[in-house]
Amino acid sequence: MLQDLCHIPHEVLGLPVFGAGWMLILWAIVSAVLLGFLWRRQGWNADTRSYLPVLTVIGLLIWLVLPRLEVTPDAGPSQGLPIRGYGVMLLLGVLAGVVLAVREARRVGVDPDLVISLCFHLFVAGIIGARLFYVIEYWPQFQRSTPAATLSAILNVTQGGLVVYGSLVGAVVGGLWFLRRHALPVLALADLMAPSLLLGVALGRIGCFLNGCCYGGLCDVPHLGVTFPPSSEPYKHQRSVGQLHGFQISRSPETGAARVSVVEPSGPAAEAGLQAGAALRAINGQQVASFAEARELLRVAPPRLRLTTDRGLVTIEMAAFPPRSRPAHPTQLYASVGASILCWLLWCYYPFRRRDGEVFALFLTLYPVMRYLEEVIRVDEPGQFHTSLSISQWISLALLAAVAGLWAYILRQPRGSVLALASETRHSGS
Repeated sequence: MLQDLCHIPHEVLGLPVFGAGWMLILWAIVSAVLLGFLWRRQGWNADTRSYLPVLTVIGLLIWLVLPRLEVTPDAGPSQGLPIRGYGVMLLLGVLAGVVLAVREARRVGVDPDLVISLCFHLFVAGIIGARLFYVIEYWPQFQRSTPAATLSAILNVTQGGLVVYGSLVGAVVGGLWFLRRHALPVLALADLMAPSLLLGVALGRIGCFLNGCCYGGLCDVPHLGVTFPPSSEPYKHQRSVGQLHGFQISRSPETGAARVSVVEPSGPAAEAGLQAGAALRAINGQQVASFAEARELLRVAPPRLRLTTDRGLVTIEMAAFPPRSRPAHPTQLYASVGASILCWLLWCYYPFRRRDGEVFALFLTLYPVMRYLEEVIRVDEPGQFHTSLSISQWISLALLAAVAGLWAYILRQPRGSVLALASETRHSGS
């Protein structure tokens, strides 16, 4: 886990880096050069003008949002903008995906500039979709005292808080808009971009590992589990469900109350006489009415714990919490390896596709299966709709049902690829 790689200073040569400062000057120069290059190359057409809204949003972020993300202690000057490991890996994932897409575009005779423009729109739409999905799912975490503070919390994506399925929905919407606007073959370009999307996911998941999000449950396989520091979400989760004390609570499906689901034989809870199946009534003298209340009380409870259950009072004696979490499954790395393998499979299958859309449909078939299995060992998302299935597992099932219709449509199309036919036409003409 490495959340902060470094900090960009607040000022350089007496001028702020963000806000009305160096980055805004750099943005103005880059925007002018980019628009001038596009204008000279293709004229002031719709494609050139399509960059204006995105460049405007970037300028507003530099001017209004990034200064609010700087780390400022209660007393003292700003420490600058932290460069998060998550954000760096996200950027590397985007760049690697673009490079792979451009390479494949050249190989099949597609204009690389067109693919770069498509990647740009996919990235922006994907980030918006991923963030919106996360904000909607965890809205209470983003509510602040003022609208400006709430907006800053929503836009602070460098610390995590992006949902892959949200990015997929956003990228599909953005990609459809771009391809329809330019009258380009949707399924053929979707095939081209599918391996790049998975490459971006593979590198992005390493960012999740550095950030400590998307974590897994306890791991008892020797040398496989990973421990995290007290400031991390895995550590906080283990503390909030009692695992650091040697037991685990869960939500009763009938009443919603907290009950002791697991007591580890050699842990402090077992030594104190805690029994599995006991219903929690109070924690350190404070009444517990629900599973959520129990988690919140355990999250801030001291090492010495007094539990009142329907079977009596139990006192768990611990001198201090451990310096690191208990070993947890590195599900972020599992996901990275899985996405890398799927990327390789789609890249190998691409030359053998018989119809446009097969590679993209294969992506929508294999990835939901992989994601569903990942969620089995992840513990960062609660069950939804009164089931043990997380929201990502429900979406995986919905995608698998929807992709059946896509396969039915693709298999009814005549064999051949639009891109392959266009390439053959160019070669025969030359």
